[in-house]
Amino acid sequence: MTGTAPASFTADDYKARMERAARQAADAGLAGLLVAPGPDMVWLTGYTPPAVTERLTLLVLAAGREPVLVVPTLEAPDAERAAGASALALRDWTDGKDPYAATAALLDAEGRFGVSDNAWALHLLGLQQVLPRTAYVSLTEALPMLRAVKDPAELDRLAAAGAAADATFEEIRNVAFAGRLESEVAADLAALLRRFGHSQVDFTIVASGPNGANPHHEAGNRRIGRGDMVVLDFGGLKDGYGSDTSRTVHVGEPTEEERRVHDVVRAAQEAGFRAVRPGAACQDVDRAARAVIADAGYGEYFIHRTGHGIGVTTHEPPYMIEGEEQPLVPGMCFSVEPGVYLPGRFGVRIEDIVTVTEDGGRRLNGTTREMVIVD
Repeated sequence: MTGTAPASFTADDYKARMERAARQAADAGLAGLLVAPGPDMVWLTGYTPPAVTERLTLLVLAAGREPVLVVPTLEAPDAERAAGASALALRDWTDGKDPYAATAALLDAEGRFGVSDNAWALHLLGLQQVLPRTAYVSLTEALPMLRAVKDPAELDRLAAAGAAADATFEEIRNVAFAGRLESEVAADLAALLRRFGHSQVDFTIVASGPNGANPHHEAGNRRIGRGDMVVLDFGGLKDGYGSDTSRTVHVGEPTEEERRVHDVVRAAQEAGFRAVRPGAACQDVDRAARAVIADAGYGEYFIHRTGHGIGVTTHEPPYMIEGEEQPLVPGMCFSVEPGVYLPGRFGVRIEDIVTVTEDGGRRLNGTTREMVIVD
């Protein structure tokens, strides 16, 4: 199931991404972008520093200028081996020198810059001290759609990650649930994700019985019993791209009410999916799913947004939430995951990753959304 590894992204791929990011920054009225180690840097350059340290590492992008990666001298050899290294210039600095002065020479002394969300305050404050007339805005605020539209190669990786998550569910539905700890089932999920090609497991939610009413419950030492509804939500990274799916199973035969709630959530998830089309607003997906749950009388028990973007991280823009008017564009990928959470009793969530196509949407998860009975 792990299959053949996808073709690596090339220096030309990274060059195109950096050029697009610089253009979008200029269009947003920014003097440039300052990208710290993290998912943005990986996506833009293919470079992951060997360790997260206090030493400044920063990618500087500006329209019409060559991209520059500022790195500590001792890490320059690693940076030179990055897939996108030939598309940028390296500027290294040695211990004992001022990295902020070296970086300041690359910046407009009175510019406004987009800064990746995970940049250290230590580094931002250091730049501000050297360039007191500069201003900064978070990258998510300034360019929320920077990584949102995926190219065909990225879509292939997301589809493969989704297929691996599907294979995980098909296996887990056949294991014993009754009498086992939530944490034991969660460990099974993690092992299966890795067996099916994931290099990183980000979460394995197993929320049984009343724990299912907490959307972000961490699998613990509750022993799963017959008659329990169990929310399963799991995902991580495969070949650098994310998976995230949720299914709700039942240990033994469910009650009529449990079936009804599950049917409501399934109908809401279908409505959210059918609202996906180019030009629709992100909030339209949320509204479509939420209306089904509200009409069924459970509106107050749907307590989170309908979805989030996914790519080189498992949670990123865009967000399917009321007030988000960003139009959907072919190539966007995000979750559609409505839920109903009845405090002290049980919860239900059903989630697929969906990508926007030229005329609608396509699910990247294909396991059944019907009620699944487990032992």
